Amino acid sequence: MKRAGDPDDRDRVAPEAMPAVDSRLIVREEGLRGYLGEFRRKLRSGELGSLPVVVAVIIIWTVFGSLNSAFLSAQNLSDLSQQIVGTGMIAVGIVFVLLLGEIDLSVGSVSGLCAALFAVLNVINGMNQWLALLVALAGGAAVGLIQGFFFAKVGVPAFVVTLAGNLAWNGLMLQVLGSSGTVNIPSESIVSKLYSTIFHSPAAAYVAAGVGVGLFLLSSLLDAKRRRSARVPFRPVAEIVLRTVVIGAIAFAAAYILNQYQGLPLALLVFLILLVVVDFVLRRTRYGRQVFAVGGNIEGARRAGIGVPFIRMSVFTVSGLMAAVGGLFLAGQIQSASQTSGGGNLLMNVIAAAVIGGTSLFGGRGSVWSALLGSLVIGSIQSGMNIMGVSNAVQFMITGSVLLAAVVVDSLSRRSQKAAGRA
Repeated sequence: MKRAGDPDDRDRVAPEAMPAVDSRLIVREEGLRGYLGEFRRKLRSGELGSLPVVVAVIIIWTVFGSLNSAFLSAQNLSDLSQQIVGTGMIAVGIVFVLLLGEIDLSVGSVSGLCAALFAVLNVINGMNQWLALLVALAGGAAVGLIQGFFFAKVGVPAFVVTLAGNLAWNGLMLQVLGSSGTVNIPSESIVSKLYSTIFHSPAAAYVAAGVGVGLFLLSSLLDAKRRRSARVPFRPVAEIVLRTVVIGAIAFAAAYILNQYQGLPLALLVFLILLVVVDFVLRRTRYGRQVFAVGGNIEGARRAGIGVPFIRMSVFTVSGLMAAVGGLFLAGQIQSASQTSGGGNLLMNVIAAAVIGGTSLFGGRGSVWSALLGSLVIGSIQSGMNIMGVSNAVQFMITGSVLLAAVVVDSLSRRSQKAAGRA
């Protein structure tokens, strides 16, 4: 029997019902011990971030470097930094699509089509190379918009739309190239120069590294100031400085290695600048937040007033545009556009790069830096096996196994997050 003065059951709050304290606040209060505890908590809850792919790069470089010293030579690493650009550019577009939990199977054909458009318009028909470049980029964006329309407005599954597009755009590429089948791109062409130009002055690489580190520091400080003003958890200055030192060490080490061979490749610089810009769009703009919202919970996004069809169409437009950019870099790499452009294992590599880099196949989680990290993994595996003289058949099997491992990690991570109530 309840006695007078006993608290009502409704006033009792179970321990598990108490509002959880933001873990980041605990981290700030406990210092190093708090950071270690936060790291263990993230591992248990499946919030792995870029850790698996960073570990993979270290293992790959260690294995191939021990098997053949040429792998870690300045020349090979410099060549690798150029070779991953074309694949990485296309993978950026794939990241946008994956953030919605969808897939684009047409990017290989679109990249080949846009390379063929540039080559035919500029080399065969004599169009100004800048105008031909713009037409090729606009063509990629238009293709993506068309596919996005059928997906967002008509309701055709993205898998079906882009699978059909993969066949259709490949056929159009063959039609554009005509009977010759191959169009050679001159070395003085803007497309060839974008890939092959290298800044030989050592200052170029170090200045680029310094600017990048400075922007990272400034962005981190401004973000901390903004969060402090909003009275939400923020990174202390000491942590920001430590993170900047780590990023700076990596950036200047990369600059040093590049300078040991020829210098800073323009293609790599363009790729990094694009990643910074696109990352800002996704993380700091209203549009980027809407992309994550649609990918995380489409019904919730609709109720919040987000134009879901527009976001879907825009994402596929970005995918088509980035496929065009990547296709032009790939054409500049081999200085030609042919019937095999955009074919082979290109589609598999760009999807693998995005997924291996840490972008979830289930949507709502990922970063454009996944394109860089994933491309680095794929490129490192291919470069190392080429140096070792491994056949293409074995390379395909190993790359496929790495992709499967990445998907398994993604699935296990998502399951752990659900168990921890974070997904």
